[in-house]
Amino acid sequence: MIQEVPNTVIQDEYYAAVDLGSNSFHMVIVRVLSGSVQIVSKNKRKVRLAAGLDDNLKLSEESIQRGLDCLKTFREQLDDIPRSNIKVVATATLRIASNASDFVTRAEQLLNQKINVISGEEEARQIYLGVAYTSANQGNTMVVDIGGASTEVIIGRDMQPLHLKSVDMGCVTFMERYFVNGVINQENFERALAAAEEMLAPLASTFKCFDWQQCLGASGTPQAVVSILVKKGINDAIRLDYLYQLRDQAITCKHIDNLHIEGLADSRRLIFPSGLAILIALFKQLNLNNMQISGGALREGIIYGMLDNYQRADRRTQGINQLVSRFHIDTGQSERVRKVAIALSRQMCEQSNFCDFDTEALISSAAALHELGLHIGYKKFHEHGAYILTHVELTGFTTLQRMFIRDLVGMHRQEIDLAVFDNYQADFKEMLINALRIVRISVILCTRRRDDKIPKPTLTVSGHEWILHFGEGVLSSYPLVHAELVHETWLQHKSGWSLVCE
Repeated sequence: MIQEVPNTVIQDEYYAAVDLGSNSFHMVIVRVLSGSVQIVSKNKRKVRLAAGLDDNLKLSEESIQRGLDCLKTFREQLDDIPRSNIKVVATATLRIASNASDFVTRAEQLLNQKINVISGEEEARQIYLGVAYTSANQGNTMVVDIGGASTEVIIGRDMQPLHLKSVDMGCVTFMERYFVNGVINQENFERALAAAEEMLAPLASTFKCFDWQQCLGASGTPQAVVSILVKKGINDAIRLDYLYQLRDQAITCKHIDNLHIEGLADSRRLIFPSGLAILIALFKQLNLNNMQISGGALREGIIYGMLDNYQRADRRTQGINQLVSRFHIDTGQSERVRKVAIALSRQMCEQSNFCDFDTEALISSAAALHELGLHIGYKKFHEHGAYILTHVELTGFTTLQRMFIRDLVGMHRQEIDLAVFDNYQADFKEMLINALRIVRISVILCTRRRDDKIPKPTLTVSGHEWILHFGEGVLSSYPLVHAELVHETWLQHKSGWSLVCE
């Protein structure tokens, strides 16, 4: 079985994190049970605190009251949680507001809880930790979070932020400044973009010096962009050409009231153009090729920061183990197929350019979860597994990676649906094809469901032409496996791939 995560946290307790952001106030409540963290409640309210700042950086009484009204609704749930298990933080707007103490004092009295107004650097650190806890990363990772009044950019490795910066620009403040009265036109967008690029320019060279393997966007505007892409049937990372298409679409609408893009939530519509301008500036100034979506951000960083030593747990292992246990997967078969898939994956990656640093992790995870759908029933259990993975949390993986694992599980047996690959860009498509071939072959090799009855071939890869070398007489000793491989050879041939078993 996959190595268990040590139980290093207090069992069966509730924790809450409250984030008083410049655009929205968020509250997340989790239950900690037997070493696993389960989200039981999320509450989000659009307060738009930053919109209440005047030219002298003074918060209006109206905006203060909006915030207090929101906290009254949060208070009811917080009363049921031990005060020591609650942490409330405030970010950019309350950092810069000249009368921030007016709000903080009244809010603390209302909640009966200390409010920590954190610095931009501390906010960036907590955001990075939230991303690292929920989207396990390998190698150097850049994390970007566009907030209501500030934008955080961080480079880190595993759980350690290495270099971080908070910039005083956000989707609410830019909306108020550059898209006055909701007008969207080429001039307004260019002014917002130029301002964002100017603010990013001084820090760009330092960040570009780091050699990072992936870039993750934390919620907000990046999540809105991905929601739009998914609605279009595009399973891909965020890319600059997609952002330019959305910019042109927004400008065509001319006014925020006419901005109706399929997949864009109404709650996000007002600040989408300003957030989009900032995101484009980040891509241009930092030379980003693509950006994936993380599984968490500031709230998750606060929560996990309260849980002693939880950071030492392998988040991906924990996520896989939770699903194996929850859906009663045969742990022996899960581990059996996972090991075979890893061995074949390493052979494939040595001989091709189809792999990146996460390929093995994605293949092994799909292999471990391939029987997930048996919880529903045997007939079409591969499709059941894909359905489950569409709707459950999978700790430690980005949104795109979860889609990738879902599609591997959904196609690990029977006919291969080539249309699924059309939803991916060319580089991801090639990796998915080869990952799928590995998982399908691994499942067949473990047909006997016994550790001592697994033939172990050597794999030769030349593009889409694959040869499995078993050695003389080996396959005749495994007639059932041999028959399944013959059928698999035909199915892969129908898909345009060559598989030879000898």
